[in-house]
Amino acid sequence: MLDSLIFLLEKLFLLAHVRLSSLLPPPRGDALPPPPAAPPFQRGDLLEVPRTLFTHFGIYLGDGRVAHLIPDILPALTADARRVQQMVTNTRLLFGVLCKRASVRVDSVEDFAYGAGILLNALDRSVRRRPLPAEEVARRAERLLGAVPYSLLWNNCEHYVTFCRYGSARSLQTDQFCEWLKSLIRNQRTAFVTAFLGLVSTACLGISLSTALPTLLIPFTLWMAS
Repeated sequence: MLDSLIFLLEKLFLLAHVRLSSLLPPPRGDALPPPPAAPPFQRGDLLEVPRTLFTHFGIYLGDGRVAHLIPDILPALTADARRVQQMVTNTRLLFGVLCKRASVRVDSVEDFAYGAGILLNALDRSVRRRPLPAEEVARRAERLLGAVPYSLLWNNCEHYVTFCRYGSARSLQTDQFCEWLKSLIRNQRTAFVTAFLGLVSTACLGISLSTALPTLLIPFTLWMAS
């Protein structure tokens, strides 16, 4: 009889414990999601994001923030800082390129990457110059924040980061494009192709100064440069 009573009390205690546990909130440590992992970057690092036709660059400032130069027409149209600080859309970027307007701004790592993977200090191997101290790199990047003139070849995001990290502005992408253009001009077949296109345009539009002059001058210039 005593054994049966003890067994019954144990069952009642266990049932009450389970019921009470279901009513209580979970422990505080389990209720909170784990904190997000900190980006594996150091202040002054050079971040590189490969795109389809080009590569975008920025300088990491710490706390998940990246300074980068990006074409943007909006600062020329409005002084509303809240609108300007919103993420740059493709339309803003395109008109910024055409109007040669840009700004050096600070965005989150996620907005800077725009869904692409990030390469860390990959430009160090190509530039072959010793980077400046990390804090100096970050301070240079911060001092240049604001509106700047833009040029697709002569003042782009790569010029900005190389000036900050290595002390002199340079764009390897511009160098590669100029080498390609130089090889194209040196190729004698280019002169023949332009001459043929000139003759086609003359045949379609008729002989006039506006058609004859480019037909003769462009192939002649390319031939002499080749």
